[in-house]
Amino acid sequence: MTTGSVSRSSAADQNQELIVRYSFGDRVNHWIGALSYTYLLMTGLAFWSPSLYWLAAVVGGGPAARFWHPWFGLLFTASFFWTFKQWHRDMRIDDADRAWAKAIPDYIQNEDDKLPPVGRFNYGQKLFFWGIFYGGLLMLLSGVALWYTEALPWSFRFLRYAAILIHASVGLVTIGLFLIHVYMSAILEEGSFGSMVHGCVTRAWARTFHRTWHDEVTGRSQRQPQPKQ
Repeated sequence: MTTGSVSRSSAADQNQELIVRYSFGDRVNHWIGALSYTYLLMTGLAFWSPSLYWLAAVVGGGPAARFWHPWFGLLFTASFFWTFKQWHRDMRIDDADRAWAKAIPDYIQNEDDKLPPVGRFNYGQKLFFWGIFYGGLLMLLSGVALWYTEALPWSFRFLRYAAILIHASVGLVTIGLFLIHVYMSAILEEGSFGSMVHGCVTRAWARTFHRTWHDEVTGRSQRQPQPKQ
């Protein structure tokens, strides 16, 4: 372990000096999106398979789930569009991300000191962001077609079948992304989940997982001494 990095448990130690990672608005919007997606996940699975229909009972029964599912879909879409507006510049994939992607085996083995420095979000987080963004667009378009399926003429019935296939297929992909995101945030990057609750991370956490971002927000890169000629 190099001196520029610390262990994951040390990085999450709240006794260290904190820096702001997420604003209050970021956090409120994140939990709106997370809770609305959880509702969509439960009701969508209930509609998808009879063996999972019991999930609809948890949220008020079949008729209530059928009524609220599209509205929660719109709420989730609005939440993610807000996220896109706030974060899309930070989510651009660059050369540093491609270098980080090649070092993913080191990340999985918790050898964070071997990882190249990255900005506010790493390559995996950016892939999740764009996967959910484009998946959400497909879910929105296919969902609207299913919501107003009676308005489609019978001669355009192929659109109904395409909407069903797209909605179910993309829904399963987003479920996989969601589960990976939860695992990464709650378990793999210790301290990441808490930052979306109280908005702050320790300097050690930022140095360990997002070194370039840490140097930018603390001004450390500007304070580094120049090498002697």
